[in-house]
Amino acid sequence: MSATVDVAKLGKVAVLMGGTSAEREISLMSGTGVLAALRTQGVDAHAFDPAERDLGELKREGFARCFVALHGRHGEDGSVQGALELLGIPYTGSGVMASAIAMDKVMTKRVWIGEGLPTPRFVRLAADQQSREQTRAVPDVLGLPLIVKPPREGSSIGITKVAGYSDMQGAVELAARYDADVLCEEFIEGDELTCPVLGAGAAAQALPVVRIVAPEGEYDYHNKYFTAVVRYECPCGLSEDEEGGIQQLVLAAYRTLGCRGWGRADLMLRRADRKPFLLEMNTSPGMTTHSLVPISARAAGISYEQLCVGLVAAAALDSDPPPRPAPGAKV
Repeated sequence: MSATVDVAKLGKVAVLMGGTSAEREISLMSGTGVLAALRTQGVDAHAFDPAERDLGELKREGFARCFVALHGRHGEDGSVQGALELLGIPYTGSGVMASAIAMDKVMTKRVWIGEGLPTPRFVRLAADQQSREQTRAVPDVLGLPLIVKPPREGSSIGITKVAGYSDMQGAVELAARYDADVLCEEFIEGDELTCPVLGAGAAAQALPVVRIVAPEGEYDYHNKYFTAVVRYECPCGLSEDEEGGIQQLVLAAYRTLGCRGWGRADLMLRRADRKPFLLEMNTSPGMTTHSLVPISARAAGISYEQLCVGLVAAAALDSDPPPRPAPGAKV
């Protein structure tokens, strides 16, 4: 990521934060951090909460580009990206299609499976497939334990690790509070990893892998954002070859979905045979003090402030031509 951005050429920047999703609180934390970082670098940046203001004001007030620090529905699912496309205001992160697909974990899995990329086995329970009999049949397919979660939420909201048949109905009911569909997923025993990506197309590059070590494996909403009990190991402790293989897998997953700007893939590394499995792709990753992209970027020599400015400088529209890799760039 270039450290020589001319901030005067960035123009007036809106940091979109807050929004209406279940992740509003985390979005406000991310956006506040990004806003402060941009301002310390001399960027003319301003907070903008789509839950409180009409997006049309972005055009009327002369904003030249947007940093999308929204998480979840209406911020990470292609909705706000489509509005910004219509307004003609470049924005950070993936475009409409990639955002929409990546927000839906079931659709993401279908795309990855179609491309031969490894992801845990799953069962989708539609709204009319959540009877007690149907939910109790899922462990027969996926085994126990298994994971139950809403397919279109993030930040570990509505997720349950199910240990027995009797726990299935409660787990499905919890997930169904956040989404009409419910995703039941094979549990992969092993190391929890994450790997950010910066850039687009052939120019995209993976950052260092981060290993997440949570108490008793409880990497839940509370531990993610409001405690200091989770360890984030970067360097991750994997061998150079193993980390490199995971980075290449993440790049393939990112490019297959058509992501651009930046993103972060979450994975499990199965303990039994060291095989990695892709869980999801985040197209608007968190930027809080506990967030993973800044940790990885720092290990790569990129400060939080450089990261924020670089992402704003790379803001684009779907109609923009893709960037070409620099001569000699590692892909």
